[in-house]
Amino acid sequence: MGTQQFDIAIAGGGLSGAMIALALRARRPDVSVALVEGGPAIGGHHVWSFFATDIAPADRPLVEPLIAARWDAGYEVAFPEYRRTLPTSYRSITSERLAQAVDAALPDGAVMTGAPVAALDAAGLDLKGGTRIAARAVIDARGIGPSHMGVLKGGWQKFTGQMLELAQPHGLTRPVVMDASVEQHDGYRFVYVLPFGPTTLFVEDTYYADAPALDRDAMAGRIADYAAAHGWQVTDISREETGVLPVVTGGDFDALWRGHPPGVALAGVRAGLFQPLTSYSLPDAVRFAAHIAALPDLDGTAIAAASRAYAQEHWRGGRFYRLLAALLFSAAQPGERYRVLQRFYRLDEGLIERFYAGGSTPADMARVLAGRPPVPLTKAAMVLAGVSVPPFLKDNR
Repeated sequence: MGTQQFDIAIAGGGLSGAMIALALRARRPDVSVALVEGGPAIGGHHVWSFFATDIAPADRPLVEPLIAARWDAGYEVAFPEYRRTLPTSYRSITSERLAQAVDAALPDGAVMTGAPVAALDAAGLDLKGGTRIAARAVIDARGIGPSHMGVLKGGWQKFTGQMLELAQPHGLTRPVVMDASVEQHDGYRFVYVLPFGPTTLFVEDTYYADAPALDRDAMAGRIADYAAAHGWQVTDISREETGVLPVVTGGDFDALWRGHPPGVALAGVRAGLFQPLTSYSLPDAVRFAAHIAALPDLDGTAIAAASRAYAQEHWRGGRFYRLLAALLFSAAQPGERYRVLQRFYRLDEGLIERFYAGGSTPADMARVLAGRPPVPLTKAAMVLAGVSVPPFLKDNR
């Protein structure tokens, strides 16, 4: 019970909220920050991965302490008719490293876990149990919220990942970012493999699906089958995570922001700050955190206005990625969706890097859309023209 006072209160201690707190502590140490997380730990229980080229040089010092594994020998992709090794360096952040960095950066009492937010407004947070966190500015970074439902159109990316401890060395030297040579289920399926150590692999079963329902047992069974097919004898599963993220083909930006308390800033997925096709949020989390820390005025009104303006520009810039997501979901049969990515991965490595970072150039966009599409021409033409594909066509080549 009682009231605590801070300059800025952040609701949500996931990737976006934690990155904002770290950026403020590093670049605006005079500002007091409270980071409030409803779950038991900052960052939850996740692995976030990214290409080294996704992060601007000026922002790399923010990310460097969080990295749990790095691979400088490139990465691999595999499809039914195509395999490739690309040279881009790859990195992974774990929630444990994120939580350690936050604990080291923020003073005692500024990080609150197991503290669900009952309500928030422009002047602070009310926690379940009665504590009030008063603040000059409030940022809501609590992930997908009720406003997303019925406002964003598209499909879902859903996944189950397990850290496998093996009896013998696996022999992998680089990540397999996308193995779509596996049997296709429930939309576009691929397996993601990160060699964290000689006998440790993080293996994730991922789907681009039309519905958000996640069958954890079926996905865990497919991970076990994948390991067995590669001759990996699993002795332990040391961590597991699941998730369901939106893949956006369209929607109403203004509606996404309706219903939020006036004067409260939004961040992360709650603000729509992710790559619409990949659901990839780490580059945007870092960029937005740096943007907030650089604002000349850090009062609530200024941060709220800056967050909306930033998110609106991001939404405008995401039109190309929403178009590609529409091609994936509306123009391709679920079992044939891999062809869209298989074609994409034949393109220039620089184009692929910019795509994942959300920085595709006009020339990149033209190159991606050039040539015969890897989906039926009639449906592709309708999607590109902004015309809805009727149900009878969706089910036919």
